[in-house]
Amino acid sequence: MPLWSRLKEDVLIAFERDPAARSVLEVVLCYPGVHALVLHRIAHSMWIRGGHLPARLLAHVARFLTGVEIHPGATVGRRCFIDHGMGVVIGETAEIGADVLIYQGVSLGGTSLTKGKRHPTIEDYVVVGLGATVLGPVTVGRHSRVGAGSVVVSSIPAHSTVVGVPARVVGEAGEHTAEGRPLVTLDHASMPDPLLKALSTLSDELRRLEAEVASLRDSKNSAEARREGTTSEKEGAVTSAAPGGSPAEDELPPAPR
Repeated sequence: MPLWSRLKEDVLIAFERDPAARSVLEVVLCYPGVHALVLHRIAHSMWIRGGHLPARLLAHVARFLTGVEIHPGATVGRRCFIDHGMGVVIGETAEIGADVLIYQGVSLGGTSLTKGKRHPTIEDYVVVGLGATVLGPVTVGRHSRVGAGSVVVSSIPAHSTVVGVPARVVGEAGEHTAEGRPLVTLDHASMPDPLLKALSTLSDELRRLEAEVASLRDSKNSAEARREGTTSEKEGAVTSAAPGGSPAEDELPPAPR
């Protein structure tokens, strides 16, 4: 695809991913994420043609101007959108698919000093939330969502929602249009918290056990009360059945002399 067409897509995708975008001129002049991608497209074109030093210099200038650091060797697919952008770091061997949405503070980093593939692969239609970190040569499957602040250190299957440190899968469902095209959902800040869910489950179980213990205690108390009542009734019946009870001392016959 011609470079100019890709740059045009990088600008127009802002209207789909950011409701604050009002005009093409505003996006061109005021969106650092778009600026970073435009400069990266040019630097990457230099990189694959062997102009490594000019590409690195252009990437360094882009970092200074936008706050987004993208290594010129990284592969970024069509219609990628970096929202706000400040603090985003994308490593040399990172691969980003089409229609990916990346928020500020995201790091796609490496965990090895060896050459070769050492950065993540982000497949199509993925949303990487604010401050999330994806480390190593892992794969984030298409149409997945990485929650804000999560740390991904292992591969994620497609259509997954992950949160936490380290990130864990908390959902495996994707939304699509009527034509079958995956939707890029923006509710990455309202993802479930697995720790909170576990604590809530334990709290519910504790309440159930407390209610069960209280019910057993009430049953035991009722049984003891009935048993004590029955015993009292039997003792009363025995007392009333005794003939005359104990005679008084003045009614006793005189002792023999």
